[in-house]
Amino acid sequence: MRARGARWVAVLAAMACAAACTNAPPPPLVTTEVARTQTTKLPTPNEAVVGVDSVTGGYNPHKLADQSAITTALSQVLLPSVFRPGPDGTPVLDRTLMVSAEVTSAEPYTVTYRLRPEAAWSDSAPIAAEDFVYLWEQLREEPGVLDSAGYQLISNISARDAGRVVEVTFSKPYPGWRGLFTNLLPAHLLKDIPGGWSNVLRENFPVTGGPFSVRGIDRDRGEIVLERNDRYWSTPVPLDRVILRRADADGIASALKSGHDQLALTAPDADELPEYTNLGLTVTSSVVPRTSVATVLLRPVGAAMADQRIRSAVIALTDREALIKAGTGGGPGSTFAANALVLAPTAKNYAATGPAPTKPDVALAEGLLAQAGYTKLNGSWALGETPLNLVIAAPAGRSAYVDIARELQRQLSAGGVQSRLITPESADLFTTLLAPQPPTATAPVEQVDLVVAPQSTTGDPATVLATRFGCGPVQAGSVPTAANPTGFCDQTVQEVVDKALTGSISFAEATGLVEPTLWNRAVALPLYQEADSLVVRREMSGVSAGPPGAGPFATAPQWQRPSG
Repeated sequence: MRARGARWVAVLAAMACAAACTNAPPPPLVTTEVARTQTTKLPTPNEAVVGVDSVTGGYNPHKLADQSAITTALSQVLLPSVFRPGPDGTPVLDRTLMVSAEVTSAEPYTVTYRLRPEAAWSDSAPIAAEDFVYLWEQLREEPGVLDSAGYQLISNISARDAGRVVEVTFSKPYPGWRGLFTNLLPAHLLKDIPGGWSNVLRENFPVTGGPFSVRGIDRDRGEIVLERNDRYWSTPVPLDRVILRRADADGIASALKSGHDQLALTAPDADELPEYTNLGLTVTSSVVPRTSVATVLLRPVGAAMADQRIRSAVIALTDREALIKAGTGGGPGSTFAANALVLAPTAKNYAATGPAPTKPDVALAEGLLAQAGYTKLNGSWALGETPLNLVIAAPAGRSAYVDIARELQRQLSAGGVQSRLITPESADLFTTLLAPQPPTATAPVEQVDLVVAPQSTTGDPATVLATRFGCGPVQAGSVPTAANPTGFCDQTVQEVVDKALTGSISFAEATGLVEPTLWNRAVALPLYQEADSLVVRREMSGVSAGPPGAGPFATAPQWQRPSG
């Protein structure tokens, strides 16, 4: 047995030597194939796709030129705010950002803000006092911004505790202070941006300070991709991703039916509404009013429109119901006809302050034009040999406003008033053509007489009144000038505006005094509050119209989609 074992050892040794000591190739490598799907399949992202009408920017929520449903939606989930609208629209302190915010001194009037120490932008820079200062400096100086009147009252901002405690001092009492410092911007990145304020959030968000961040904005494809902000210091959102995807009504309805879209925020006209109602029990739907009112501004500037009789004649020639139809197409906004100059139809304490819409009163218009010295020659009104030819402006790319402007032009033509329609880019319209002009300034290249544009209704009502119809700060020895796109400034009205802004009288008392005057002066003609349809597939949870003034994206941190 021992000899037989020795022979086996010798054989094994010889085999090992043959394998190692010759040039023969090694035996083929035996592998076990693994199914491709096991190594390359990626987990399906927990995402919600939102069908929208447009994704175009800019996205600066503080610019009149950038106001849109998309800008409001993005600001809700990407930018931090000291206060946000509560369930009834009343400002409520956002405790994900703030520890406290309160009036700490009556003389001088001072508000102290304390930020949470962990609050930071998505690049880890702290959200701090410099962001407050940056917003204050821009909104008190730049033309074409919202709510500038409140920021004009700030006299100083100081900081302590590494910028986490911010003390804001006002030159006068300001009860509307809770409307300030919404949608803070990252000063550390924007204060030195090439092109300055005009380029802020024009194309994208460099960083964010909310529960989501921006993965990408593709205007050509019509898509904005938001992802969960992994550096957000508060409770993480349930969804990994939210995609805003542009399509027409038929495309959005089809995507909702198939489940490719989970919800939609869109403004369909009467012909497009059946696309969504035909979805039946697959979805729920609701109307979401926006914080803007489509308005015709009658600017009291230039030789003709400075005459109140001409402005009143223009209003007498208009058919407001036809203008509303042109802008809404019978869609959601058509149910919110506006008949007040400050509050929107869905605002708390809204009440009509002007005359009900009527059909054109040609006789009244002709009488006013004749009183102003105009005569009708060959069907057109003229002063001597100079025809009355007004310039109507509407922002380019805003089809609803361009449609209203065209209908207004048609109505004026029917009444013998010539006009010319221009459609400049929104930024040019609000920051150049409608910018407040000092008395010594030369007239802009294009004198605009009538403007069809949205008027923001967000924030403190007294501040909205001051921003929309107030005069600019008056230096000693200077003449008061308008500080609003309408170009209107009246010292009698301004006295009431100042009292409302500083709390000397209530907003209700102020509007009771000034709105009749403003209607009589014929400087603005409100049409309707803009609105969208929110359509949601039933399997989605946590989605609602949101608080007044905030919209459905205010609820995005609670959105959930069932897995599988």
